[in-house]
Amino acid sequence: MNGILTRLTTVGAIYLAFVAFAPQVLLSGFRVGRLPFIGDSLDAFLTSTPGLSWIPTGLGYQFFFGGTSLLILVGVAMDTVAQIEAQLVMRNYEGFLGAGSRLRGRRG
Repeated sequence: MNGILTRLTTVGAIYLAFVAFAPQVLLSGFRVGRLPFIGDSLDAFLTSTPGLSWIPTGLGYQFFFGGTSLLILVGVAMDTVAQIEAQLVMRNYEGFLGAGSRLRGRRG
């Protein structure tokens, strides 16, 4: 049981770290030249390769939501769906979106 929880927590933490840092890396880039030992050669490789030249410099788009904002938006959306589903179950409602949806009451 402890091993399963450890694996789930690890995968969830990696996912949350990716969601939090991905917008910053895509917008500002990742300065690989600062890495010890391989930084200069990796920077030269990335800037000379046509499809990978955005990694050290970023994409340069104006994006107003960071990773934390995206996490909050997804959390609020999931909580809203859970609350709607709880209300439908409490009222014994047949379904919000019909028979094939996730939002169904007890009679579904």
